[in-house]
Amino acid sequence: MALLVGVTTAACGSADEATVTADGKTELRYLSFPATVQFPELAADLGYFSKVSIKAVGETTSGPQSIQAAATGDTDFGHAFNGAIVKLTSAGSPITAVVDSYGADEKTFNGFYVLEDSPIRTARDLIGKKVGINTLGAHSEFVIREWLAREGLSKDEIASVQLLVVPPINNESSLRQGQIDVGAFNGIFQQRALENGGIRELFTDRIFGDFSYGSYVFRDDFKKKNPEAVKDFVQGTARAIRWTQVTPQAEVVARFKDIITKRGRGEDPALAEYWKSSSIPTPGGVIKPEEFQLWIDWLVRNNELEKGKLTPQDIFTNDDNPYADGTYQPDSGPDGAPVVAAK
Repeated sequence: MALLVGVTTAACGSADEATVTADGKTELRYLSFPATVQFPELAADLGYFSKVSIKAVGETTSGPQSIQAAATGDTDFGHAFNGAIVKLTSAGSPITAVVDSYGADEKTFNGFYVLEDSPIRTARDLIGKKVGINTLGAHSEFVIREWLAREGLSKDEIASVQLLVVPPINNESSLRQGQIDVGAFNGIFQQRALENGGIRELFTDRIFGDFSYGSYVFRDDFKKKNPEAVKDFVQGTARAIRWTQVTPQAEVVARFKDIITKRGRGEDPALAEYWKSSSIPTPGGVIKPEEFQLWIDWLVRNNELEKGKLTPQDIFTNDDNPYADGTYQPDSGPDGAPVVAAK
């Protein structure tokens, strides 16, 4: 049953036109992530949407699967690692990133761990070894290969490192049973593995410091046909991100527990206690060009993208983010809403 967590359970019915609910709101379909409260889900719970409602039509643990579903019309929005968004865009998928979805900071990051007594201590020790990650072509794969390259490994040596897809819920047990040599852990699964002991950190994705790694995306045709819906989604999601950035951790955790309990998907609300921070360094998830330029350069360097074919401005927009133009104060008001600064 644990293996089923990593599989989309339903990605039903694409539609040319958005569904409008009985109360006149535009319904936005998406794939949920197990045991996780996404920022749009928090925004909906906080009452930050006025023109849209959101509807989970399946589950996934794969960012590329999430944005592929959005690109094909099986869902209306998705989110994934920015490198995966660049690859999908370069392949001709008309999608646009509209607000950050996750990142890395001193409290929240992706870590790559080995057993305490493992002989693996350097990048070179990974040659020929097995690394368990949640999906191929996404965050963990890019970060691992970037770290190995920075540590001086050749392309052939990097290619010898075996990346195996292991659902996050099974990664810790796979590492402890010797089925993989390195496990990629984040969030709930990272904190639980560390609490269980017997593992040590090899490296983390903070090789770039505090950095936003992923974004929410919409299809360009959907965005063109439903501009007000997309605008409402972005402002609400941005406000939800900011709410987590300025609200005490205990209050955020309590809210997440309540959301997980209310949605009734058989998840354990106690897992929300492992939440540490938004992980997004910019107020309200405003996207920075370098968050995409880094991966454009990476793909060009690896001969996967023609130089000059894409720029960050081809991929993202901050047009609908209320925090992008500097008219909002750094902190939110008592209810988490942005406070307008005096001009």
